[in-house]
Formats: sequence, C-alpha cells, structure tokens
Amino acid sequence: MKADSKHFRLLATALLLGLLAAIAEWRPAYFTDINVLGGLLLFQIIIAAVWHYEKWFFTVMMLTFLWAGTDLPLSGVGTRSRWIFLGVGALVGIVKWAERDNRQRFTAIHLIALLCVLSAVVSSMVSHRMELSLLKSGSFFLLFTYVTCGARAAVVGREPAFFSGLITACEIVAYLSALFYWGLHFEVFGNPNSLGAVMGVVVVPVLLWAVLCAEERRVRQRLALALCLAGGLLYFSVARAGILACAATVIILCISLRRHHLLIKGAFALIFLITVTAVVRPQKFDSLVASLTEDLIYKGKRDQGVLGSRGSPWQEAVDVIKENPWFGSGFGADLAQQAPVPGLVFSTSAGQEREHGSSYLAILDYVGLLGITPFLILLGLILREIYRGCSRMWRTRDVRSFTVPLVLVCLSGLIHAIFEDWLFAVGFYLNIFFWTAVFVLGELQSAKLPESVSIRPAWGRFELPTRPLPVTFPR
Repeated sequence: MKADSKHFRLLATALLLGLLAAIAEWRPAYFTDINVLGGLLLFQIIIAAVWHYEKWFFTVMMLTFLWAGTDLPLSGVGTRSRWIFLGVGALVGIVKWAERDNRQRFTAIHLIALLCVLSAVVSSMVSHRMELSLLKSGSFFLLFTYVTCGARAAVVGREPAFFSGLITACEIVAYLSALFYWGLHFEVFGNPNSLGAVMGVVVVPVLLWAVLCAEERRVRQRLALALCLAGGLLYFSVARAGILACAATVIILCISLRRHHLLIKGAFALIFLITVTAVVRPQKFDSLVASLTEDLIYKGKRDQGVLGSRGSPWQEAVDVIKENPWFGSGFGADLAQQAPVPGLVFSTSAGQEREHGSSYLAILDYVGLLGITPFLILLGLILREIYRGCSRMWRTRDVRSFTVPLVLVCLSGLIHAIFEDWLFAVGFYLNIFFWTAVFVLGELQSAKLPESVSIRPAWGRFELPTRPLPVTFPR
C-alpha cells in the first residue's frame, strides 16, 4: 500500500508539472500577473502542507492566522488566505480521521459543539445581516470540524513532536517579540491587548511548564530567559486581562502541584525587587507606582473605577441584548443594528465592529437567551476537563504530562475571555489555538498516553517519566 501511494504521488506530481508547463506555453501572460503568481505560490504551500498534514499543516495554518493578525507586511494576504487554510484543514482532517484504523471517538463535547453551530445558524436566519452572519457561522463550523478531526489527527499519537515544536515556537515568539517591541520599537501585534493575550494565554504558561519539566541546567536556563522575556512583555503590554489570566493560571498550577514554595519564592523575589528599587531610586519608584496605578489599574479612567474602561462596551452589549433577547442579533453580525455599508455585505471594515468587552456577553448578544444553552454546556464541559487535569496534578504532583500545558491554556483562555471578546471570533489566531487545546485535552484525558515520552526541542532535551501515566479520574 505504501509503495502504491508513493507511485501515485510521483505520478500526480509529474502530471501537475506537465500541466503548469503547458499553461506557461499557451498563456505566458498568466505568469507575469502578480495575482496569479501569488495564487500559485499559495497553492504550492497548501499542497506541501497537506502532503505532510500531521507534521506541518497546523504550524503553517497558525502562522497564516498569526501573520493576518499582525502589522507585518502582506498581512492582508494572510487575512484572505487563512480561510482557505481553515477550509482545507477541515476537509483533509475528515479524510485523515476516516482513514485511521483506530479512529478517535466522538464524545459529548463534539455533539455540543455541533449544537452550538446549529444555534449560530438559527441566529443568523433572523439577523439584519443574514449573509455575513451565515458566512461567520460557516467559519465557526469549519473551526469545530478542524479541531474535531484534523487537529486531533495531528496531535494525538505524536505528542512528543507536537509539544516539542510548541515549546520552540513559544521561545521564538518571545525572542522576536522582545526584539520588535524593545529593539525596533515596532508593535508587531498591533495593540497592547493582543500582545497581552498572546503572552498571558499561551507563551508564559507553556514556557513555565517547559521550565518545570527541564532536566538539563543549560536548557532550563535558556527557557527561563525566554520566560522572563515573555513575562516582561506581558507587563509591558499593561493588558489587565492578560496579566490577570496569567497570574490566576500560575497560582492554580502551583496549588494543583502542591508546590506552594514556588509562589513563596516568586512573591519574595517580587518584594525584593520592589524594595531595592524603592531604596536605590526612590523617584523612579514613585513614578512606577503612579504609572502602575493609573495605566494598569484604572486605564486612565480613575473617576469611573477599576472597570471603567469596560463599562461602556458592557453597557452597550447589554442594551443590544435587551433589544434582541431571544434569538440575538445574529452570530458575528456586530453591525446588526446599523444599516449595511455598500460593498461590505460579506465583510466588515476596520473600526466598524462593535466591541463587547467580554466573549460571554458577545455570544449572548449573537444567539440570544434561547441559543445560549449549548454554549453554556460547552463551557461547562471545558471546565470539567480543566478540573480533571488539575485533579490529576493534585494526586500525582507530576508536571511532566502533556495535559498540563493544555490545561493551562484552556484555563487562562477562559479567564482572559471575561474581558476580551475573541473566544468565538474564528478569524483571531488565539481562537484557533484555544479550541485546538480544548479538543486535544479532552482526547488525551480520555485515552492512555504513551508509556515513554521524550520532548526534544531545537536546543536541548526533556526527559519525561517512562512509566504509564494515570488514566483514571474522579467522577
């Protein structure tokens, strides 16, 4: 079978090259058009990623979504091509799942996810911008299809390679972000909240887990440096949602592992640095406290209280919910109460999307009180998986499990979503990563993990236990 598959691939490659040569001969003008050449390059990247689907497709798709969400050159190309990657990933993921001998089972969380899609479609049918809302509901369906089939096929069974690549990616993001923000003074993520989301929800939790797992001193020191850079960028962002989500996740991790000494050491180090700063440079300390109070706590709105910056979008979201209480304003239709803008029937322009200030208010606005039920159940199932992961850590005190970073990402994501409305925004790169973590976590906690695992990042090695990991959980 493998030989036949190899011959088929070689034959398909030869036919494709012959077809391209014929087109170049008959229509040479096509190969002088920048749009045609760009489409051809995108097609080649997709073919290469699909060819090595389990190994590379998730990475290429995440890079595309990440590129689309930054201020780097050609980000508009990433904005358009990300949907192609998501659609291809979902379709190929179904095929990959179907051709497996031991197919992963569909569980309650997958059924509830389908019901969430149906609820989004129903809300779209009553929306003032039905076309746009239906398209966003379609992208929501593609997201859940990919994380149900494609993402599980790419992660489950090859956990060491996946998490090794994840650690390396987080290191690179930390180093490059520090270079862009502190070296080049270029805000690559566009706004401070996006920087805080990336660092607080993904990079800091994953790198903290990597530091705790590292055995070699050299590797641990290098990872600790990347962790410090990520933590510094998180503070530099002054994003309260990211800082709160990260802090709560770290505290829960230490409590679950019964490593209270880590919290004590961290608190002592923080107090020591504050004391040294106050003694050596008292004026700098006073300005730091004033800046911390004004920018981080009050966000420049001291007269409105701690949550003053969120008061306006929350109140606006509540007013819209009151106007459309039962079926909502339409999934993703942020302009439901406004007249459609000419030329923007199937898209929204920058600055026109309504800010909700919370992912949970956003989904209630989208689908209404009747459609919110499956989403609440879905969030409950995610909390259940987080509880199972924390319970296992409490019993075993073992941090070197592949479920630990997924638990951290899911927990920090749910906390962060209280203050930012990205949890159901399919076009945002953090949304793709979060839901991948959710569904992979459910799969890993329902199956027996490999008996012998070893993470090999690009510049070092992690040794993990060679005994079977426990697979029974409290009911």
